[in-house]
Amino acid sequence: MPILAAAFVVASTASARPTGSGVVALVTAEQQNQLVAVALPSGKIRRRVVLPTDPENLAVGINKVVVASPRAGAVTLLDQRLKVVKVLRGFAAPHIVVVDPLKTLAYVTDDARGDLSVIGLGARAIVARLPVGAGAHHMTLSPSGRRLWIALGEHASAIAIVDLTNPIRPRLLRRFSPGFVAHDLAFSRDGRRVWVTSGVGDAVHVLDARTGRQAFVVQVGAAPQHVVFTDRGDFAYATSGYDGRLVKVNPRSGRILASARTPYGSFNLSTIGGLVVTTSLMSGRVTEFDLGLHRLSTVKAARAARAVSLTVW
Repeated sequence: MPILAAAFVVASTASARPTGSGVVALVTAEQQNQLVAVALPSGKIRRRVVLPTDPENLAVGINKVVVASPRAGAVTLLDQRLKVVKVLRGFAAPHIVVVDPLKTLAYVTDDARGDLSVIGLGARAIVARLPVGAGAHHMTLSPSGRRLWIALGEHASAIAIVDLTNPIRPRLLRRFSPGFVAHDLAFSRDGRRVWVTSGVGDAVHVLDARTGRQAFVVQVGAAPQHVVFTDRGDFAYATSGYDGRLVKVNPRSGRILASARTPYGSFNLSTIGGLVVTTSLMSGRVTEFDLGLHRLSTVKAARAARAVSLTVW
């Protein structure tokens, strides 16, 4: 299969490594101003793409990759071959990107402006903006695509909830204090709970998505933590980059089922098929595990590897 000529498949979770194609980790290398495509498990670099200064976070849509560069005040849209198709300006510090369930819209938070932007991936344009609160940073979208929770700061004392019943007319429903310092957020696959990681503590707090009340906590390790779920929602995975720890969790009870060591600074993670992959902001290493957290490979992809999204070429 020629490099970059294969069909572009959005990351999904099944029971084993995808077959017939190669798993590729798309990794932001902020110190080198690049998006790096890493073939797994070989670690071969398939492509390096130069982006506006400080590319930090990304998301994958239908035949689109969206990358936010805070210091450049830019959001870059790339096609399935990682060719830059448009750079959107007019942001102050765009930081986090998520895409809607149909993969046709991208939502971007802007810390400096305290707003949420909606990007139409087909139109390649910003179609809506909504003020949500100073420091708007990490966010999570419900599986239905109708609710967005946004942490107002990397060390947030408040969370904003946005109604996306009409996704191009977002509406701020309310802000609330979770009662602890929050960092990242992740909806469970059934949409009933939101896992909120710590900005200063060692626990991930699991909240009822309707009431905001705490259901239970999971002791993961030093803050900040990050969380992802398999598509079927049968497992959650959480990292503590400063403790070099990755854990597998029962999402219904919060019981830790397995744990593994990761390269220091492995904060971010992603899943596809039977794989979980972390990236180290400190060492630039991309590390691949199976769902039982047995290490399969680890390669150095950049000086500093921040965000990762998995796909199949």
